Amino acid sequence: MREKIFNIIEPRSAASKGANIYDLFMVVVIVFSFVPLVYRETTMTLRIIEGVAGGIFIVDYILRWITADLKLGGKGIKPFLRYPFTPMAIVDLLSILPIVVAIHPAFKAFRAMRLVQALRFLRIVRLFRYSKNMAIIGNVLKKNAGTLLMILLLAVGYILLSSIVIFQVETETFKNYFDAVYWSTVSLTTIGYGDYYPVTDIGKFITIISSIIGVAVVALPAGVITAGYMNENKSDLDEKIRNAVERAQKDLEAAGLEEKDKDTKAEG
Repeated sequence: MREKIFNIIEPRSAASKGANIYDLFMVVVIVFSFVPLVYRETTMTLRIIEGVAGGIFIVDYILRWITADLKLGGKGIKPFLRYPFTPMAIVDLLSILPIVVAIHPAFKAFRAMRLVQALRFLRIVRLFRYSKNMAIIGNVLKKNAGTLLMILLLAVGYILLSSIVIFQVETETFKNYFDAVYWSTVSLTTIGYGDYYPVTDIGKFITIISSIIGVAVVALPAGVITAGYMNENKSDLDEKIRNAVERAQKDLEAAGLEEKDKDTKAEG
């Protein structure tokens, strides 16, 4: 019974009809769970949507927990103890927490915590589980984590350095260091809101350098992710071709054995 449940709730490339229906159902539930977030007022209809979605998420979490050994492998109680600490399980639990806080009277003291309510946005991460393209992007980010981290550190380092320089140069424009960091971030990303801008020649020159570097820094992760996405798609296509060739070979072998059996019977 647990194996049947696991085969339905666990997304995979070659899924059954029941698994595909379950995946589509969960995607719809996740999307509808965002409806209450687009309203400032809370109505009975929105509470019902939140409660129903929350109940489905809780059931889904429990089903995944009781089949943890089939996903993580291992014997005994260890996989069941490990599962709550896996990344997706943590995301699932945090996305459920605001619903429990809102419904259960014992958690009324936490209703004022906006951070807990903001955790509902983590449900969007759950879509990575049910979308093949999102899963590919997740794999790309995982495989290129080192490169992307270095780009991030480069960007942060440059932001902090240029902030110090512009803060010392533009003493009248930037009253505190945070304003300089804000300006440096906006300039590096080439957004340029215009609420803070240098007025001295040296400050303008620093802005020009920051914008040029920003174009390169912003383009780097886009190139890495694009190349990784194309490689993942190519690997997926190669795997499908290999599987198709293997199935064709097996079919040919099976057909050959059948012909051989027929010939043997005919000779007999």
